[in-house]
Amino acid sequence: MIKKPDDVAEKLLGIPYESLDDLTKKVARHIAGRKHIARNTAREFAEKTTLGQRAADGVARFGGSWTFISLFGVVLVIWVALNSYILVNHAGAFDPYPYILLNLVLSMLAAIQAPIILMSQNRQAEKDRLNAEHDYEVNLKAELEIMLLHDKVDLLREGQWGELLAIQKEQLKLLGELLAKYGAAA
Repeated sequence: MIKKPDDVAEKLLGIPYESLDDLTKKVARHIAGRKHIARNTAREFAEKTTLGQRAADGVARFGGSWTFISLFGVVLVIWVALNSYILVNHAGAFDPYPYILLNLVLSMLAAIQAPIILMSQNRQAEKDRLNAEHDYEVNLKAELEIMLLHDKVDLLREGQWGELLAIQKEQLKLLGELLAKYGAAA
């Protein structure tokens, strides 16, 4: 029975415990301690988020939606229609063609929205890395547990073979005794 992480490293991985990376050491400790390693990484990640990070995720979620694109298209059409109407009917507009003020607003929106979306994408990449590390831990532990199960099955099978051989020897001995006793009488 494996009791220490050092034994896990030596027996299952063939490597000294000290030379393992941190994730593999963690798995070895969990196997030796017979503890589960699975955890909810989404909840873990959500607990560490700040208000700004949640806001960035919300802006990125809304900015990448059909609702945003639709609303944005409606605002642009209204802007152009209103300016064209005022230009034709009142000989002046608050933002005449080529809509310099609209271009300024759109540029400012893009200047603010782009870094916020990048912050959200960076957080998503960090979340993906956390999930990948967790998947590695779980997969490694499962692989090592399977190796331990194979060892246990092999030990059981060897024990059963030994018992079967002992039973067979006993049967042969009894048969020999019966043959000696009744074979000579016949």
